[in-house]
Amino acid sequence: MRWEDYGQSANVEDRRGGGMGLPGGVGGLGVGGMIVLTLVGWALGIDPRILIGGAEMATRGGGSGYTQQAPRERGAPPSDEQGRFSSAILKSTEDVWGEVLPNQTGRPYTPTTMVLYTGGTRSGCGAAQSSMGPFYCPLDKKVYLDVGFFREMEQRFRAGGQFADAYVVAHEVGHHVQDVLGILPKVQARQREVDKVSANQLSVRVELMADCLAGVWAMNSNERYKDLTQSDVQQAMAAATAIGDDRLQKQSQGYAVPDSFTHGSSEQRVRWFMTGFKSGQVKACDTFRTARL
Repeated sequence: MRWEDYGQSANVEDRRGGGMGLPGGVGGLGVGGMIVLTLVGWALGIDPRILIGGAEMATRGGGSGYTQQAPRERGAPPSDEQGRFSSAILKSTEDVWGEVLPNQTGRPYTPTTMVLYTGGTRSGCGAAQSSMGPFYCPLDKKVYLDVGFFREMEQRFRAGGQFADAYVVAHEVGHHVQDVLGILPKVQARQREVDKVSANQLSVRVELMADCLAGVWAMNSNERYKDLTQSDVQQAMAAATAIGDDRLQKQSQGYAVPDSFTHGSSEQRVRWFMTGFKSGQVKACDTFRTARL
């Protein structure tokens, strides 16, 4: 992919680089962190599994010092390669969804803002930590990303590459598209009415739809730039496989518990990404109207 051709988004808040310290640590999320996030989510009437859509993609170990970075001037493009890459992918999603969403759904697209940070920062959904992985917060309409997750994808999950990283960003922007379409609030309301297993199943549908929307972005971006190769697509499929719930659970505990899935199996994640990529149509991503996930 030729991401340098995409331009740079003006909707990036780069909070990396020194600032005031905050309590806590950057290591694994831990019981305390899980309790805090759960209380914040339910107190606000939002299921934490939706608030932090990318939270269970990975848990990071080691490190210390939870730091809130002082934001740089908004609109000023990052100067480092990872920052510029993330900004360029965000710009591509803005171009694609700004055209696709009104054309296919009749809804105008309001871009999300991407917050780049290191270690930890504040979000509208509470404290954000690298251990959560990338996530979308519907309360402030922002995507949060520690670009160190890209290194985690390559080193821990063996699923690196620029298009794999682009898929991660596009998945989180997919949650914003769901928010724009009014899907997230409806799901959150329904989750408060059902048992845990049913709430998990709703979360899986949300996540698989975001995977599919990432595929829609990829197809339409390629229509614009003609820059994707089969290798690029294989990178995205490898990333989707690596972060499937079944794969992660088997790696961590030796077996999978389908009723506890919140993002979908590896096979499901790959299949729904490819559904979006092959069709390029938002309507093909309606995971709430299909019996087979």
